[in-house]
Amino acid sequence: MDGNSASPNSPLSGEFEVNNKRSWAESPSGALYHFGTSGIAVAVATGFTHPLDVLKVRLQMQLVGQRGPLIGMGPLFIQVLKNEGPKSLYLGLTPSLTRSLVYGGLRFGLYEPSKYACDWAFGSNNIFTKIASGAFAGAISTASTNPMEVVKVRLQMNSDFRKRGPIAEIRRIVSEEGIGALWKGAGPASVRAAALTASQLATYDETKRKLVKWTPLEEGFYLHLASSTIAGLVSTLITAPIDMVKTRLMLQRESVGSYKNGFHCAYQVLRTEGARGLYKGSFAIFARLGPQTTITFILCEKLRKLVGLNAM
Repeated sequence: MDGNSASPNSPLSGEFEVNNKRSWAESPSGALYHFGTSGIAVAVATGFTHPLDVLKVRLQMQLVGQRGPLIGMGPLFIQVLKNEGPKSLYLGLTPSLTRSLVYGGLRFGLYEPSKYACDWAFGSNNIFTKIASGAFAGAISTASTNPMEVVKVRLQMNSDFRKRGPIAEIRRIVSEEGIGALWKGAGPASVRAAALTASQLATYDETKRKLVKWTPLEEGFYLHLASSTIAGLVSTLITAPIDMVKTRLMLQRESVGSYKNGFHCAYQVLRTEGARGLYKGSFAIFARLGPQTTITFILCEKLRKLVGLNAM
């Protein structure tokens, strides 16, 4: 992900030639476009893949505290359509899109400033600083938007809440469980977002750099497609267990038993459901995160080009 702020001796200078387009740091409008294109790209990708997110949450809440045969994504999809109707696949869409605009803008938007801060401070921009930059951006963005995520997963699990809507659900949570309930699962959610952003953005960044160096691919659609597909696969493998723990904690009020924190939740899942329990819904996660990652990066690159910003 290139820019104009790399020092002459930095590894950034020489990896990608800086073109005539603007850097995000050149003006307030550049910064606005930088964060705005990121948020819009994530929100559009979220809208396309939201039904898969609903199925993922339902899969993760199967047989809580028990071992046994699990329903696959296909049978669950048919079951949801039959029992609740097609609209149930879009439960929680409003808070999901709202969160995506803010969360996506911050998560992608803070990555490059963090990376260039490391370049300025240490004179280096290797894979480890990219991972650290991604982790920082992910954790900050999730801590800021956790209430919207809690409302989203509550709505996704309860079709009866459809008539109530996100605002009414927020009021119910605060009145019945206290305002702190809006930050349930914030710990594992931040860890997941840190791992997701670090794996997703650092992998995309590094893969793109290596593909340009080792293959005939140049800046454009096919380079973005290949890099984002690899990033989606890597981020799914790393974040699936953390995502499952986050979902369990956020839905604890509707779950059987009680988890003290993320580590306790993971331990209880391993003890009562086995190692496979940590990967409940993992196929749905990849089915959602893979296309979402690809759509996000390709659209973000196109939007950046449209507004005159450097490629990521």
